Amino acid sequence: MYSLARPLARSFARSSAWSKASAVRTLATAKPQSLKDRLTELIPERQAEIKEFRAQYGDAACGTVTVDMIYGGMRGIKGLIWEGSVLDPEEGIRFRGLTIPECQKLLPKAPNGEEPLPEALFYLLLTGEVPTAEQVQAISAEWAARSHLPSYVEDIIDRCPNTLHPMSQFSLAVTALQGESAFAKAYNQGVHKSTYWQYVYEDSMDLIAKLPVVAARIYRNVYKDGKLPAVDPTLDWSANFAHMLGYTDPKFVELMRLYLTIHSDHEGGNVSAHTSHLVGSALSDPYLSFSAALNGLAGPLHGLANQEVLRWILKMKAELGADTSDAAIRNYVWKTLKSGQVVPGYGHAVLRKTDPRYTCQREFAIKHLPQDQMFQLVSQLYNIVPGVLTEHGKTKNPWPNVDAHSGVLLQHYGMVEQDYYTVLFGVSRALGCLSGLIWSRALGLPLERPKSMSTESLKKLVIKK
Repeated sequence: MYSLARPLARSFARSSAWSKASAVRTLATAKPQSLKDRLTELIPERQAEIKEFRAQYGDAACGTVTVDMIYGGMRGIKGLIWEGSVLDPEEGIRFRGLTIPECQKLLPKAPNGEEPLPEALFYLLLTGEVPTAEQVQAISAEWAARSHLPSYVEDIIDRCPNTLHPMSQFSLAVTALQGESAFAKAYNQGVHKSTYWQYVYEDSMDLIAKLPVVAARIYRNVYKDGKLPAVDPTLDWSANFAHMLGYTDPKFVELMRLYLTIHSDHEGGNVSAHTSHLVGSALSDPYLSFSAALNGLAGPLHGLANQEVLRWILKMKAELGADTSDAAIRNYVWKTLKSGQVVPGYGHAVLRKTDPRYTCQREFAIKHLPQDQMFQLVSQLYNIVPGVLTEHGKTKNPWPNVDAHSGVLLQHYGMVEQDYYTVLFGVSRALGCLSGLIWSRALGLPLERPKSMSTESLKKLVIKK
């Protein structure tokens, strides 16, 4: 068995394109390459690198699986390739090696904007490189051009009753779009598997382009007058989404750019990302794969948590009334814990420090809405909850996660419809899920089929050892 400590110089000689240094590198060409053309260049390099790595180290061990891991939802088991991002317990998420603050600094922004454009992050997730402003503008224009919805999908959305949860409508519409799948058509025609990624790429670009239109149509049907503005080809993806939702405040548009960027990817083991990877491994097309991911995102232990946080804070505010002193809030937190409930928005399966996605949202709030009463409550909780959870002793990570802040920011700008918040999360998460799916097909990753065991067979295995 090989040791992973052996030098990898030769195996990774070609992998500099995937390092942090390469991510910072911006391509300088007379005519900016399209994203698909750049991927066409990068994929053979990456395929060769992985082939050589597997040939040399295919038998190397990379972790130990314990009984607790097996019963604990496979938590912490290293068993999945996900190229776009890696979650460090201490540093938080890194997108192709870049932290959130680095992405905020390096990724292109809209004219007069301060937050990175999600289009730029998508380029980074796919290529490992920071795009030029021109390359990002090209993606914005391409997504606007691909955004048209088939009339039958519009009809399906419009026929949904307002009582049907927005996430159910969202998943339904994405599934219905499957009739447009270029990959499904190509597969049925018998195309070679080496070209699968190209059709998955086309589907992914189409789906990402259409998601804001789908999501905005659901929002306008359920909460407003049902009328939807047209996509403006001169606007970026986030600005178009905000405009279709009915929000014109430039600060809300900036919040959307930040929100859609930081919620996009969180390595491959979370429910939505892993679901899209698992379903995609059966060669289901991006529409079916991502609709499955949305169904996972809708769960209260995943994407639904953001609205749970806001509801808990609003309930606390109503119960405490005028007394929002530190002592009163601390007592309320203890009351929540003693009733057998968790404090929503705190703790994380991997992170052991404050989530950087929480921090950048907090910085946005300090800059744009420092006097907002709900933000001030969130700030008090930030100073109180970690100490209470540490004293309680049952939480490995007492620090806030991304969900502890997002609902308060959205409410400040008038989006008070809490059931809709997870739809926003879903629009963003498409960037990570679909960029991962493109690479899964480019690398020819196989059908995912882990081995399961019964308690009896596991006992025999472990006790025998």
